[in-house]
Amino acid sequence: MKLTTRGRYAVTAMLDLAIHYDKGSITLADVAERQGISLAYLEQLFSQLRKRGLVTSTRGPGGGYRLSLPPGQISVARIIDAIDENIDTTLCAGHKNCIDDDACLTHFLWEELSTNIRAFLSAKTLGDLVNQPHVKQVAIKQERRFEVEVSH
Repeated sequence: MKLTTRGRYAVTAMLDLAIHYDKGSITLADVAERQGISLAYLEQLFSQLRKRGLVTSTRGPGGGYRLSLPPGQISVARIIDAIDENIDTTLCAGHKNCIDDDACLTHFLWEELSTNIRAFLSAKTLGDLVNQPHVKQVAIKQERRFEVEVSH
């Protein structure tokens, strides 16, 4: 299993919305600027996240995206699932047909790892992440940098 850039960016962008949850709708341009992610890429991700009910969008002046649920109710696993990211570590996608239509020697090891990864990501919510001291520190730095760039 390798969490792709797609999965990392989706979680990062959703965490950005969670950090700014009390500020209302946030433009994807602002998220892109703060997080260093392509706006076009975010638009693709947020189309899926909206379809899966994790974000809502508002058009027009003051528009943008916001979480559809409080940050404490959105798990990282749910975000990963919403963008169809795979967190399975087995070679056979869990079908137990690794070698000659049978499980390989290490199939159950990788299957257990996949289960543990899923449990870990299911237990972590955006609310948990927002409250971590190092996340708060990074968010403050990003906000300062963003404010300086916007003022110029």
